[in-house]
Amino acid sequence: MVKLVLGSRGTGKTTKLIQKANEDIKKCAGDIAFIDADNKNMYNLNHKVRLINAMEFNINNIENFHGFLCGIIAEDYDIEKVYIDEIYNLIDLDMDKLYDLISKLENLGDKFNTSFILSIDYDLDDVSEDIREYAE
Repeated sequence: MVKLVLGSRGTGKTTKLIQKANEDIKKCAGDIAFIDADNKNMYNLNHKVRLINAMEFNINNIENFHGFLCGIIAEDYDIEKVYIDEIYNLIDLDMDKLYDLISKLENLGDKFNTSFILSIDYDLDDVSEDIREYAE
């Protein structure tokens, strides 16, 4: 499953992701990973949520990012949810690339029973109908 938290910069997407991750870790049977572009939210996340600073891994395109996610899941088969914030600081993501990423995440999630929740710097009105169906 892939869900998108949409909104322009400064609309509280990160706060929403942190709240959801902290709520989910209390009721989730598996593990949760929170992928960010820095460590600034380390103290806002429940200590059971695994914070991963993706900037430390030289990710610069969708293929690298997909491989990175595969590695995280391979290392921990109990990962149930992966929250992804500030993806635009990692890779260039226009609308076409966003749909490609969603497709890759859908396939990965189906194969390993993992959900992906991403913050995306687009408003609902700015995304195509194909992407809109993933909006939360």
